[in-house]
Amino acid sequence: MLNKKKVVVTGGTGRFGKVLKNYNTKKTYLFPSKKELNILKINSIKKYLKKKKPKYLIHLAGLSRPMSVHDTNIEKSINLNIIGTSNIVSVCSLLKIKVIYFSTNYVYPNAPGNYKEESPVYPGSNYAWSKLGGECAVQMYKNSLIIRACMTEYPFIHKFAYSNMFTNFIFHKDFIKILEKVLHVRGILNIGGPAKSVYNFAKKNNPNIKKLKIKNKKKTNIPLNSLMNLTKLNKILKKDRR
Repeated sequence: MLNKKKVVVTGGTGRFGKVLKNYNTKKTYLFPSKKELNILKINSIKKYLKKKKPKYLIHLAGLSRPMSVHDTNIEKSINLNIIGTSNIVSVCSLLKIKVIYFSTNYVYPNAPGNYKEESPVYPGSNYAWSKLGGECAVQMYKNSLIIRACMTEYPFIHKFAYSNMFTNFIFHKDFIKILEKVLHVRGILNIGGPAKSVYNFAKKNNPNIKKLKIKNKKKTNIPLNSLMNLTKLNKILKKDRR
């Protein structure tokens, strides 16, 4: 069972990491600080993982928001999202630790949606390219799972939402319930919620949210249709319920 196995989580101070830390009450997760485990320093990673001997490593650490930082500071984006991930994979492959890497549904093209795990990828932003760069390192290590995630904070933090942007948003707290059921999976797995416009998703949480529409589609680097096919995920969850 999962609660008998150690799970190291990088990026525990991030948005999802904080929710995961507060959600878990069985103390099965370890959340090293940057001082304890620095993803840019191979020896730091080795020292910590050799000491803790986890079965799994969930790799959340990296650079995400604001999206513009991946354009204005390319070096930082590459270091944290590509090189840092490569370092994690290198050490985990030596120590036989399974890697669970959090990528994004933004690696898929801007249309037509319904993307399966084996669908062609074509990132539309530097952020998405940096996450795909991390995926390349993880793909080299077979004892791994790449999660193409679509999740957000609860409650919905924005005052407006787009009615013509379609995605598979799921709140962090609901995402965790799925995560603990898929750690045994290898390969690539899409994880998200039901297909909806961002506005319809947000409206359930906040009936007063303002509706906006993206008029100039060429000026946004966020996909207007990043809907994922969740058939593989649903089969895994159905099997888990038996």
